[in-house]
Amino acid sequence: MNFLLAVWTLWRREIVRFLRQRNRIAGALGTPLVFWLIIGSGVGSSFKAPEALGGEGYLEYSFPGTLALILLFTSIFSTISIIEDRQAGFLQSALVAPVPRSAIILGKILGGTSLAVLQALIFVLLAPTVKISLSWEKFVAVAGVLALVGFALSALGFLIAWKMDSTQGFHAVMNLILMPMWLLSGSFFPASGAPVWIRAIIYVNPLTYGVAAVRRVLYLNDAPSAIDLPSFAACLGVTVAFGLVAFAATTWVASD
Repeated sequence: MNFLLAVWTLWRREIVRFLRQRNRIAGALGTPLVFWLIIGSGVGSSFKAPEALGGEGYLEYSFPGTLALILLFTSIFSTISIIEDRQAGFLQSALVAPVPRSAIILGKILGGTSLAVLQALIFVLLAPTVKISLSWEKFVAVAGVLALVGFALSALGFLIAWKMDSTQGFHAVMNLILMPMWLLSGSFFPASGAPVWIRAIIYVNPLTYGVAAVRRVLYLNDAPSAIDLPSFAACLGVTVAFGLVAFAATTWVASD
């Protein structure tokens, strides 16, 4: 009961904090939207989809990657609170509570995941504007996949933020690791047209499989670019493994 109460309390705290900081909505949802519209509109006229991509336009192609970017931004904003909580003394108070460290970590991660999925699902409603049909079945499937990807990214963000003592350092790591991770996930361009060394990085990047899973469920496994994607089973397997490894690593680091 103590474990569940700790998870619930920290999850609820993340939600309440978010509702009191409305500017985070603009940062986590507005920035990816601007990226999608500006880059998609600018690159769209020169984007020539390979035959394997079924001739889809760039705005349509980059839509799943933009969902991943929303998850990434929200996860970043949520895990930055770890640094703020340490500086304010809240984290030290939570760590001496008679609950396992894993409960504290899980509550924070689930809070970030919930916020990330909620904002991404708002963006999903724009899918028909790029000729991606929506149905309740598809919406629920997308929500499930986004939850897996959001959990993995939140756990990774927690892992990076735990050892940080300044938000400036966290942003530096974000720009060095997390943004390239998104760019090299098949979100921005397909792996088929990339040089061999970039293609190798894309295939070992765990976020690649999360983006591919989102792309598959948006089309109910019949995506125009399906020939260029890993199987749905492989996508789910890698994404789940990514989340579990990130959570286990975070628990280990936080218990040190």
